[in-house]
Amino acid sequence: MTAIENTALGRLEKEGRLLNAVFKGPTTRPGQFGFRGDIALKFQAQVADEKRPPEYSLEQVLIVAQEGESTIPVLAGYLHSFAYLADVVKVLGGALGPDGSYFIFCNNIDLLARYRIKLGDITFHVLPCDQSTVWKEMMDLVGVDRNDIKRLNAGGKLDCLLGAAQDVGARFDDISYEDGLKRMEPVKNRNENRPV
Repeated sequence: MTAIENTALGRLEKEGRLLNAVFKGPTTRPGQFGFRGDIALKFQAQVADEKRPPEYSLEQVLIVAQEGESTIPVLAGYLHSFAYLADVVKVLGGALGPDGSYFIFCNNIDLLARYRIKLGDITFHVLPCDQSTVWKEMMDLVGVDRNDIKRLNAGGKLDCLLGAAQDVGARFDDISYEDGLKRMEPVKNRNENRPV
């Protein structure tokens, strides 16, 4: 059985960054480990032994990692602010590779925008996410129909979706991270218009 310690997710698990797991375990592909949940990017200061939630995270993460490999081949997640993209690189660091497919959905970029941004040698595909979830957005982006995967277990669904994500042919505008910071819009309040 594939153990998380033997994958690129091992360090994140050890640091206590893998939170709110909807799925965390071996997938249907041999030697592959999957995770759906949040990755803490910045922890709050802790007093004594109290456990506080992170200040902010890469949320709704979809990720698979191969046993024995040091980098994550494909990842998708949601950032509440585009500015946190630099923290994704800092936290995931050596776990991201130049050949990986990385999709980041943001709350505060233009709803028609599709950016390709290179930070160091890592390329990110940055897309808007307003009312939907990363799971639904990724299914639309890669063209996977819900009926095609409904009979699969959680690991099989993740395999299918992220396997298709490695060959996305959508068009993206190449911009720098600094340019993205200038173009980003104010962060929308998540709780606005919610019933009390």
